Amino acid sequence: MIIVISGPSGVGKGTVTHELAQKDEKLKVAITYTTRKPRTGEKDGVDYHFVSECDFFSLLNQGAFAEHSVVHGNFYATPLEEINLGRSDKKDVIFQIDVQGAKKIRNSFDDALLIFLMPPDINTLLNRLNYRGTETEDDKSKRVKRALEEIEERTFYDYIVVNDNLERTVSEILSIIYFERGKRKIK
Repeated sequence: MIIVISGPSGVGKGTVTHELAQKDEKLKVAITYTTRKPRTGEKDGVDYHFVSECDFFSLLNQGAFAEHSVVHGNFYATPLEEINLGRSDKKDVIFQIDVQGAKKIRNSFDDALLIFLMPPDINTLLNRLNYRGTETEDDKSKRVKRALEEIEERTFYDYIVVNDNLERTVSEILSIIYFERGKRKIK
């Protein structure tokens, strides 16, 4: 199963996805490509594949991506290789991608499971962005504006989960995944 977790910048996609993989050995977190610079503590090949725009477009022209998009001025892409590796290992592959990417994945893989991660409210989201400390005031303003646009797209998703408590959020998403696995085995 391909699982997409989307949500606004700062909603906790990375933290939630990491916790999901820790709790279920059948889940594989896909490592996507980006042209943005690594944040403090991020590692190439672990958090993302950090590449130059030249390398990104070279991979794009080779057909290496299932989807790609521009988010906050940087390029991001879902590698086909991650989908294929997950399937060959008989694992469900989780992608943390934006709304544009989720739509493209749904168009290519109509059985993909799409989960939208919501902040409890915009102030909480802004506090998380402040805590992260990686954006300028202008960047934060743009991210909050984009967050409001992304939240409007939430009805496109199969499930919406509010991330107000990490443990509860992870538990709820695991329940969704187990439910979907059961449904798909019956078919």
